[in-house]
Amino acid sequence: MISQSLVCSLPVRRLLGAALGLAALCPASLHAQAAKTVSLAERLEVLKQAYPSAIRDVSGGTLRLATGAELVIDDGRQKSHQDKLKNADIEDMLSQVYPLGQCETGKPARNFDPGRIRSDAFMRAVYGNSRSAVARTLVSIPWFGSTVQVTRVAGADKALRAVAADLAKLPTKYRRVFAKSAGTFNWRLIAGTRRLSVHSFAAAIDVNTKYADYWRWSGGQPGNVPTYRNKIPRAVVDVFERHGFIWGGKWYHYDTMHFEFRPALIAIARLFEKRGCGR
Repeated sequence: MISQSLVCSLPVRRLLGAALGLAALCPASLHAQAAKTVSLAERLEVLKQAYPSAIRDVSGGTLRLATGAELVIDDGRQKSHQDKLKNADIEDMLSQVYPLGQCETGKPARNFDPGRIRSDAFMRAVYGNSRSAVARTLVSIPWFGSTVQVTRVAGADKALRAVAADLAKLPTKYRRVFAKSAGTFNWRLIAGTRRLSVHSFAAAIDVNTKYADYWRWSGGQPGNVPTYRNKIPRAVVDVFERHGFIWGGKWYHYDTMHFEFRPALIAIARLFEKRGCGR
């Protein structure tokens, strides 16, 4: 349960939603359609539950980690989409709801990239602040005749094992898409940016590049990308999502070979769908 003191201490213009019925406790306006059914306070609680060994406490507008690090939840700055990508706080990271089930509406709106907005400080604190720190968390997972390496943080290794088991149950015609992985752990920057890829934290996997569509490869520019023709079967996407992975094919700035372990975003998405998708 999140305390009233936490709720009221956060920047109220971005906080409250009808889901908790907190308007009488702390006067505020809704900051987004999604907040009508899943408030920031609830999203923070979901985040804490997704990383129970990493997050010690959420209170007073601060996220306190087991490492001793303290992260500001909302820096109070108004940011463009590009600003959020470059310097996201925790609120920014949780601001867009990943679409699941009945909440999917087809082609993503411009700059709708749930999951691409990440707090680098959070990711480093949870998964490791260097290549060597992340390497110490790696587990080798059998992957259709080969092996891939993934972090054990937050149970990502167990989740990927479950993904592999369920993928193996799909019709064999799908195997050409995922049996040949294009990589997991790789401490590197995202192309064209100074931001670390989730591959740096060994919490992402790319499937066969032969079936990939990527906005930069298609000649897109930030905020202006062409529509892609998807080659990744929905059955494959469903398996990954079932075990806490989001898919880059649901981003406006798409990366269809890319799946990353983001259990909090999947849990928030399920709660959002349960409550009517903000409609």
